[in-house]
Formats: sequence, structure tokens, C-alpha cells
Amino acid sequence: MGQRSRGPCRMPLQPRCLAILLPMALGLLAGCRREAPPGWRQHDLADPGLPRRSEAELSRCAGRLRLPAEEARPAHPSNFGERQPRDVLGRRVPHTPMLVVLHESVLSAPATLVLFRTAHPKDEDQVSYHVLVDRSGRRLRFVPDGQRAFGAGMSAFGDATVRIRPTSVGSINNVALHLSLETPADGRGDGDAHSGYTPRQYEAAAAQVLLWQGRFGIPLSRVTTHAAVDRSHSRYDPRSFRWDRFRAAYDKAAASCGWHAYANGLASW
Repeated sequence: MGQRSRGPCRMPLQPRCLAILLPMALGLLAGCRREAPPGWRQHDLADPGLPRRSEAELSRCAGRLRLPAEEARPAHPSNFGERQPRDVLGRRVPHTPMLVVLHESVLSAPATLVLFRTAHPKDEDQVSYHVLVDRSGRRLRFVPDGQRAFGAGMSAFGDATVRIRPTSVGSINNVALHLSLETPADGRGDGDAHSGYTPRQYEAAAAQVLLWQGRFGIPLSRVTTHAAVDRSHSRYDPRSFRWDRFRAAYDKAAASCGWHAYANGLASW
């Protein structure tokens, strides 16, 4: 029998062989990194092309609304994160605020503050909003707008969602601003409804939404609720929320600032 040929590379590998094989191996690995698993694609929200206001314009609008300054109540760093610009394959993903999600706290405002300031090393325990409006209309700031609050874990806005890792569930947190209303005392449980929110809460929530719209160019059709975006089928908030009362407060705020472009005539969720 003839001797089986081993080709140009014999064992042990020579530098010449390594020079041939190493680039091939690296090329294969690079190809694997670029290839997304089946079914893993990003669903983006289109830019609505609305105006983004300057800091001076935002300040003037807040003054016309007679809106008291936010009160800083920073959440523990384990309860929020960075808006991720790329997924693990290096593909760009949406990472700037593009929609507003309304919540209710269920807990009292002081209890919510304690929860958010508690370290939570486990992913499933981490939670936060950007802003909470208490019963008197005060705005409590937990997370800066430029960072990612953990307000909606498994979530999507229509088909739009962001997955950073192939094993992760889709979430809108990378593009969402989370605004919560403090729940009344008769709603601190799992009931279907409660007595609702105060006029000052609706006014402050509408003002906050308008300022976010002015800063980031978000249309009113992208103001939604936790119940609408949740894909775990376990979230129903904000219970007893009255869109008609919110819209009346919103229209008044928009008229005060002369900002009518964001109410784009499309249905809100």
C-alpha cells in the first residue's frame, strides 16, 4: 500500500502550516459571529420626523406649565443599565428613546423608593422607572433618560422589540421611557380596578410626556401602557387609567407651549 498523503502540513505543525490554517480558522469564527440564529431579527421603529426642541425651548415650556422641578431619587445601579447600541453580533440596534410607557406603582411612593434603592443582583428582581408621579403631582426621578430603566421585561410595541442576545427575550427597554403613577391606597393589591388617579397626577404626567416628546421627537401614538406592551401576559397596569382625562390634560399642556406637532392624529395604545 502506498503511504497516505498528509498534504502540505505534517505533524507537528510547522510555522508555514500555521500561517495557512490560522487565517482560515479566524475567518470561520468571524463568519459565525456575523450569522444571526434563525428567527432573530431586529424590528425597528421608523423615525417619525418630528421636531426635537432645544434646552431653552424645553425650559420655556416647563415654565409655561408651571411645572415644579423634578426631585432626584436615584435608583440603585443594579436596577438600571446602559442603552445598548449593538447586540452581541455587533449589529446596531435602536437605543435612543422612541416611545413612552405608562405604569402604576401598586406600592406607595415611599415603598417604591425603597424597592428601587435596594440592590438586586438577580435579573428577575431588577426593576425601575425613569419617573414616578406621586399623588400630589410631584415628579420623582429614579433613572436618567439616557439610561435604560428596567420597566418592561418581555415586551414589544407591535412587532418592535430589541434583543441583545439570542437567548434573551425581546424587550422595549432599550428604546422606552417609563413613567409611573402612584397607585391609590385602595389599589395596593391585585384587584382589577381602584379609585384612580388625581387631577394633579394627570396634569404632571401629561406635562412629562410633552417634555419627553419635545426632547426626543416622540409622537403621541407612541405613548402606550405597560399592559399594551407586555408579552408575558401578566401585567395589567395602569389599572383604572382614564385616557380621556390624560388627553384633556395633554391638550391643555400642548396648547400652553404651542407644541401641536406631536399629536399626530394616530391612535394611542
